[in-house]
Amino acid sequence: MSDFLEKNPWNALRQFTQARIALGRAGNSLPTAPLLAFNLSHAQARDAVHHPLDVDVLHRQLQDAGFKTLDVHSAAPDRAHYLRRPDLGRRLSDESRETLGQLSLEPPEVVFVIGDGLSAFAAARQSLPLLQAVTTRLADWHAGPVVVARQARVALGDEIGEILRAKLVVMLIGERPGLSSPDSLGIYLTYAPKVGTSDAQRNCISNVRPEGLSHEAAAHKLHYLLTHARRLGLTGVGLKDDSDALLDAPQAQPRSIEAGDDDTAR
Repeated sequence: MSDFLEKNPWNALRQFTQARIALGRAGNSLPTAPLLAFNLSHAQARDAVHHPLDVDVLHRQLQDAGFKTLDVHSAAPDRAHYLRRPDLGRRLSDESRETLGQLSLEPPEVVFVIGDGLSAFAAARQSLPLLQAVTTRLADWHAGPVVVARQARVALGDEIGEILRAKLVVMLIGERPGLSSPDSLGIYLTYAPKVGTSDAQRNCISNVRPEGLSHEAAAHKLHYLLTHARRLGLTGVGLKDDSDALLDAPQAQPRSIEAGDDDTAR
């Protein structure tokens, strides 16, 4: 059967990308192997959206790594409501709002929130390695407990940060899965979080996964943005990400910092 397969002249480029290029042809169709691989990737993307986050395992992993944790839930009672009603995923349930409001914590400089978003796989696989990589750079910061949020959208972090009186909130959330990235994590950084904060007031780091932006590289970017957000008292369009310049020129002076945007669960 291999005699009937026509190879694509771009085949050598496949070593540089996971994109579906140079798959070859069998008559007017794809060869069987790439077609089956596509169907598998499609199934994995669907599973990522519907698979529930195992919060008990995540809490245990975080606590074993030395993090204090809190558990909250959005106003979406289940996955079906979460997918049909994005607005419910942007606000806390009454029970979670009351629980956070009763805490007597010193206002943290930064609070990290892990949300399942549109890929629980991402939250389960990428959030802890990312947290470990970035918190080693934040020795002089007062961080609050790590909040694990179920049925979460990006804006849920605003209400959490506001209730905890955090100076900055970092939302680590599963991004909309692609056909080659069912476990990609997005990072959203917001200064002075409060209900009603717009996306223009956030910075975004996306595609955090071993095959995309590594945990170490993402931690480098996040540390840079956190440091300058605290110094300037802002995030969003006024905060430019010049962190890559530091990798090439350690003495380079940062300019000012650019809001990121992505199609994560907002």
